[in-house]
Order: sequence, then C-alpha cells, then structure tokens
Amino acid sequence: QVQLVESGGGLVQAGGSLRLSCAASGRTFSSYNMGWFRQAPGKEREIVAAITWSGSSTYYANSVKGRFTIARDNAKNTVYLQMNSLKPEDTAVYYCARDPDGTQRYDAWGQGTQVTVSS
Repeated sequence: QVQLVESGGGLVQAGGSLRLSCAASGRTFSSYNMGWFRQAPGKEREIVAAITWSGSSTYYANSVKGRFTIARDNAKNTVYLQMNSLKPEDTAVYYCARDPDGTQRYDAWGQGTQVTVSS
C-alpha cells in the first residue's frame, strides 16, 4: 500500500505563499493521478486541485483558481501545491490523496498538514 506524507504547512499572513509537498512511497507513483484536498474546522472536506499521472492535465476548485498551482515530479515521487495570494479562508488541514484509476475514487491519504492564514 502506498504511503503519502505531506509537508510544508505553517502559519502565513494573508497575501503570502506556501508550497506543500506530498512524498509517495512505492515504484508506481507515475502511474496514478493525485489530488489535494482540504478540510476546515466544521466544514466538509473539499477537493482543491488534481493532476493526471503525466501532469498533462490539471483541475482546480473555483475558490483557488489563479492562486494555486499543482505540479508533480515523478522522478521524485512527489506532488506539490504552490499556494499564492493566500486568504484567511484558505485555513485548513491539507491532504494529498491517490486516485489509482482515474475515477476520482481516492484510495490512499496522507496524514495532513495544517495551513493557517492570518488576516
């Protein structure tokens, strides 16, 4: 079973930037799509961004479009989420997850990393 480990969260002022990383174990990272999700206190988990196995196609939630960028480095088994122009409403625990077959049924999750944006 793949293991996913997020890093890069922290406290940042509104307007600032953070880059999250998600390192995956195993040899098949380059064969599956990946997604970033977030969950704020009292709210449901929501998808933030997703990327295909090759990196050729991406998806963004409307709330982050133009501010966040998802990317991957298959040689390093890592997917990234560059977050710019952060807003207090971006405060949440961010998770990466694996979509093994392109059906958007994510079957492996990291432990999450906290992002807090102060106003």
